[in-house]
Amino acid sequence: MATLGRTIAGWVNKLTYTDLDDTTIHEVKRRVIDSIGTALGAYYSAPGNITRALAESRNDTHAGIVFGTKHSASPDLAAFANGTIIRYLDYNDTYLSLEPAHPSDNLAPAIAVTQSTSKSGKDLILSAVIGYEIQCRLCDAASLRAHGWDHVYYGALSSALLAGKLWELNEDQLEHAIGLAGVCNIATRQTRTGQMSHWKACAFANAARNGVFAADLARRDMTGPYEMFEGPKGIFNQLTGPFDLKLGGKNDYMINKTYIKYWPAEYHSQSAIEAILALRPEIGDRQVKELLIRSFEAAVSIIGSEREKWRPTSRETADHSMAYCVAAALVDGDVWLNSFDDDRLVDKRLLDLMDKTKIVEDDDCNKGYPKGIPNHLVVTLDDGTKLEKRVDFPRGHAGNPMTDEEVITKFKRLGEGVITEATADQILEACWKLDTLSDLDAITAFEVIKK
Repeated sequence: MATLGRTIAGWVNKLTYTDLDDTTIHEVKRRVIDSIGTALGAYYSAPGNITRALAESRNDTHAGIVFGTKHSASPDLAAFANGTIIRYLDYNDTYLSLEPAHPSDNLAPAIAVTQSTSKSGKDLILSAVIGYEIQCRLCDAASLRAHGWDHVYYGALSSALLAGKLWELNEDQLEHAIGLAGVCNIATRQTRTGQMSHWKACAFANAARNGVFAADLARRDMTGPYEMFEGPKGIFNQLTGPFDLKLGGKNDYMINKTYIKYWPAEYHSQSAIEAILALRPEIGDRQVKELLIRSFEAAVSIIGSEREKWRPTSRETADHSMAYCVAAALVDGDVWLNSFDDDRLVDKRLLDLMDKTKIVEDDDCNKGYPKGIPNHLVVTLDDGTKLEKRVDFPRGHAGNPMTDEEVITKFKRLGEGVITEATADQILEACWKLDTLSDLDAITAFEVIKK
């Protein structure tokens, strides 16, 4: 009987660019634009500077370009550096299921290996679809969070497979790549617990780095453990329990079911931010007595239960605090990158509002998740007035998708002060023509404004 690893390897091996429909191809272009945008917004962040310096310290003439430079690093380190800045702001896309994830994390390894193999925009598109497909289908199949493990483990597998496709691994080698990536990249969820650190931005980038490394070993005929899923010490027994895995076909690719973020904050807070902004004109100058957020288990557990989320001391923790994000939206009328600056973390107006905020798990909201992300806000004012707003499908959700124009606006806003307007236009033009590009230099080797 074929193992699940063999089944996955066979699906990856057989998939070709001609299997992709126009909608899926267009969606990949949107996600490349969105991800380069989030990378620009985080370009000069501390983790961005650290990982870029590391990648630039290593030379490889046939490898991936470090974003914003002309430096060619090994594909695993290029994936690590570029993946870190794509993820740092927690503003790249999302998928919610039994396991939540940020599937555009797959784009950094896809871009790096596409460049290392001197392949085309079409090859990048195909590899991106594979990365999204594998990671999101695994998220549908079984939760890692429920057992204390981090979602990035699935990213080691998806990155290995998309890299293997670009390196033209055969079915045997792809199965070995799954074993090589799967046996040694298990990550605990401590990354996202309590006060958070720079590593939150790096966790998937590291999984991707190791996935690329696993595929590189497999293409050199390194063998990996068999029965990565079913074995006595495999994924089913050690991490998740048994599951079945469905893989897509034409007009049923997972990238089309994922969500672009409208606000730079953890995804479960998106509908709460939208709800408070809708109530803000009615609140006006009146004082808030209590702000009650009725939510669902995942939101309460991840961004609404730990005491550290009520007094965040880092950007990483603040963008994972629903109370903080809602308070910032109410005070400022927006949530943007500067909402998480150090001085805002101690802003008395925000802290006072957070002290008036309660987040509770609600059965009705649980029923609406993960199809939507229902947050039901009840604001009680000092004069006794009660205002309510529930949002299930915030802007950017697959049920309420952003337009191409909104994706472009987000990209340009993130690029302000990092690249010139002319450079932004050049990157956008190249991304929209991704399926015609013979190489990826136009979307990676751009010039940045030095700081």
